[in-house]
Amino acid sequence: MENRYYMGIDVGTNESKGVLIDENCRILCTETVSHAVENPKPNYYEQDAEAVWWGDFCKISRALLQKSGICPESVEAVGCSALSADVVPVDERCVPLRKAILYGIDARAVDEMRFITSYYGPERMESLFGGRPLCSSDCMPKILWIRNNEPEIFEKTYKFLTASSFLTAKLTGAYVIDRYLAASSFAPCYRGDLSIDASLTEELYCRADQLAQGRETAEVVGTVTGNAAAETGLAAGTKVVTGTDDSGAEAISTGVLQPGDLMIQLGSTCYIMYCSDRMIADERIWSEDYLIPGTFCQDGGTNTAGALTKWMRDVVFSDYLQDQQNGGENAFARMCKLAQDVPAGSDGLVVLPYFAGERTPVNDPLACGVYFGLLQSHTRSHLYRAALEGVAYSIAQHVDILEEHGMEIRNFLCVGGGAQNHPWLQIIADVTGHTVKTAKVTIGSSYGDAMIAAIGAGRFSGYADLAEYIESGSVFTPNMENHAAYKPYRSIYTRLYLATKPLMHELAARNGRGGTE
Repeated sequence: MENRYYMGIDVGTNESKGVLIDENCRILCTETVSHAVENPKPNYYEQDAEAVWWGDFCKISRALLQKSGICPESVEAVGCSALSADVVPVDERCVPLRKAILYGIDARAVDEMRFITSYYGPERMESLFGGRPLCSSDCMPKILWIRNNEPEIFEKTYKFLTASSFLTAKLTGAYVIDRYLAASSFAPCYRGDLSIDASLTEELYCRADQLAQGRETAEVVGTVTGNAAAETGLAAGTKVVTGTDDSGAEAISTGVLQPGDLMIQLGSTCYIMYCSDRMIADERIWSEDYLIPGTFCQDGGTNTAGALTKWMRDVVFSDYLQDQQNGGENAFARMCKLAQDVPAGSDGLVVLPYFAGERTPVNDPLACGVYFGLLQSHTRSHLYRAALEGVAYSIAQHVDILEEHGMEIRNFLCVGGGAQNHPWLQIIADVTGHTVKTAKVTIGSSYGDAMIAAIGAGRFSGYADLAEYIESGSVFTPNMENHAAYKPYRSIYTRLYLATKPLMHELAARNGRGGTE
């Protein structure tokens, strides 16, 4: 019997990755393409969906086929994922009508979020959103922003798509969205059976037919068209599954397959995903359907993680970057070594990592970054370690919320580019008091995409079958002395935001970022 292969491609904030796997989830080859994010004005973050998202997909697809040497007809199915909670309006030919508005880092729709909250009122917000406040990761306020600010584009829009929906449409001509994205980013427009609630949608946002159709993540929704085959190098007729967002695909790749599994995705942002057997109502985090039928997830996100360490490299350790560019040691590797030389708590330095606003648990797009407790004795090594600890404190806040609701964490899994930073993973273990594990294969979302494609093509009967193929990597056991040392700093971290929030909003107003006073 001819060997069959499965392709997965993920489009991220700063780069896109692809992978080709065989029937036993072994990786044949990988490919990575870098790209930029546009920041045309404060709070606005955009990308060119055609040039970046689709352009990267085509480059990666062709590179994977060339590297592997397999014929395109041997690829049985393709899955894709991409940035979540972003919006691109397209015409009937799936041509973007404007730059795509990105996920939670884009906070242009603050006024729309306030309007929606006021329009619905507390009781209806509780019914429609489970009591959680709207945040910059919600797509419907962004659609309303387009309606309010770019009416000519709104009128021409055939579909409002998120990134994975756009890629699947480019491949197949089918406009679809999976259960997880529909529930997490497009609330309150989709019902539990994945149908669109036309009355809710058209009451405030857009026509119901302007949204994608709901489908299960691993469902085959079409095949690669002739035009897409010419651009991607794939064979016409190759199966394509619905796909999902980057976090959902990465969760699958790292083994979040049953209730009790928690994933920390350390990419440009930090995304937290916990698989559960029930939903909870807590305004500090998000609760919705998980992409595995019959399960749910509690989610959260810190807007800067890898983006913060990259900022540190480019601004504070620019000499390390210059050395690297001249053939020297990797700048991040050198920075990691420095972090190990600083004690837990960074000698009294505390960082709020809100350098691009913040999602959960504070849900404040106007929040900003803070370095607190600086003394002349602090070095740039302290600045770096304190930044890592700030992200870890945010992760710990989410762990506390889960445990408050009686949700046991059986597997604490880390994945993403930040998972290569072992001092950071040890800090997370020490701050939270949980043993942190990585998967052996750490490429992330694209690996999960390929696995999901294999499920859709019938290679596996369901997600549970994947457990046999996901191997464990490194293990980080918490140092309980450090755990105790971190407790007072965690308390300061929490209170520091509450104390500075009014000043953050005042500063945002003065700098044209939408503050209220």
